[in-house]
Amino acid sequence: MKKITIIGSGFSSLSAACYMAKAGYDVTIYEKNETVGGRARQLKTDGFTFDMGPTFYWMPDVFDDFFADFGKKTSDYYELIRLNPGYEIYFGKEDSIPVSANLEEIYQTFEKHEKGSSIYLKKFLKSAEYNYRVAMDKVVYKPGKSPLELIMPATALRVMQFFTSISSTIRKNIKNEKLRQILEFPVIFLGAKPSQTPQFYCFMNYADMVLGTWHIRGGMFELVKGMQTLAESLGVKVQTNSPIDSIVVENNLATGIVVNGKTISTDLVISGADYHHTELLLEEKFRNYSEKYWQKKVFAPSALLFYVGFNRKIDKVSHHTLFFDTDFTLHAEKIYDTPEWPDKPLFYASFPSKTDDQLSPEGTEAGIFLIPIAPGLNDTEEIREHYFEQIMQRMELITNQPIKDAVIFKRSYSVTDFVKDYHAYKGNAYGLSNIITQTAFLKPKMMNKRVKNMFYTGQLTVPGPGVPPTIISGKIVSELAINS
Repeated sequence: MKKITIIGSGFSSLSAACYMAKAGYDVTIYEKNETVGGRARQLKTDGFTFDMGPTFYWMPDVFDDFFADFGKKTSDYYELIRLNPGYEIYFGKEDSIPVSANLEEIYQTFEKHEKGSSIYLKKFLKSAEYNYRVAMDKVVYKPGKSPLELIMPATALRVMQFFTSISSTIRKNIKNEKLRQILEFPVIFLGAKPSQTPQFYCFMNYADMVLGTWHIRGGMFELVKGMQTLAESLGVKVQTNSPIDSIVVENNLATGIVVNGKTISTDLVISGADYHHTELLLEEKFRNYSEKYWQKKVFAPSALLFYVGFNRKIDKVSHHTLFFDTDFTLHAEKIYDTPEWPDKPLFYASFPSKTDDQLSPEGTEAGIFLIPIAPGLNDTEEIREHYFEQIMQRMELITNQPIKDAVIFKRSYSVTDFVKDYHAYKGNAYGLSNIITQTAFLKPKMMNKRVKNMFYTGQLTVPGPGVPPTIISGKIVSELAINS
């Protein structure tokens, strides 16, 4: 039986491990940290439970399809709750719009703010559904080997959508700035400005408004646990506290890995760890890309995160709450154009204990705060504290209530932590931006060009960033590896 080494234990690695084990291989995952999950680890302290990474559960059909491939259902591993509202956006003091789980209510909200806008929204979502079906059925499960993967009748009909931004399309048809931001928000998950994201990606709006926003009871880490349980039931072995020192290559084949100074033989390597870091585990002559290549790439943001425990419930906020009370264009420029710490950033807050009482002690609230920032910034405790003070003050002003005095626990996480814990290039949090020059076959390749049995998976290759795409990435790379 062939021995398969998988580096890292994020969603793409767990996914690949399941598929490789199902195909009859002897699979071992090596994880540098104490627990599995990669960026989707969990923080537990003082009765509070925080998801350290992803908090949005979108595109539920992708998770259904993954578990179905193994004769299982998501309900075999975790309980899903649909959120209503899916999220809420604040635009100013006591000025917010909740985005309902009911599509008719969303249409009514649009009409309330701009007469006739619901007519366009219905047409927009119909187009978004078509794109979603094309993406799921025809595009995202491709290995990114060739531009021919995108050439088919379904995409030919919409070829101009790859050369028109989603922002320009929305702004041509919607005049109300708040409604524009609601429609532009979902593509932020793709790690690029809406003005640089192809219109084809409007399928994210279908995922948002039609398929809905969900919560896993117990938090997103329950998905990690579910995938690990499935993997182990298939025979996968998981080794934590096992950082890879190097990958051994002989005659253009990966023959082993060095873990904590010990060489372990292998027949094939799949890395779900940071692509750039994985390349550093190889001798330079065996790498797919040079350092100059990575320096030229446009990366999705890093993040400044705060995990906060409050001694009372926080009013006037939803499970997912976004604060768009400042200029998004200026913030985006500080991420993508002139990378530096933003003056007044937009930020996101999650209060999962509003839905799930097991995530904080009775009568308290768990809060997760995220500020998107440029990767590679100088990151200090003083800077982190400055931004925590700012978002607390703004949230108090916007929701018209005291908040900071209720803080009983706080931990921050940012650029240096992403580097230390995940070897993330420049401390990025979300991989590469999904701009037109970095989409599909233009992403870093899954197969090593010089080492025949070396493969890459995860958010830095196809299909891209986000939990559903990385799970799909694991399936794609396993098919490549099995057929190699």
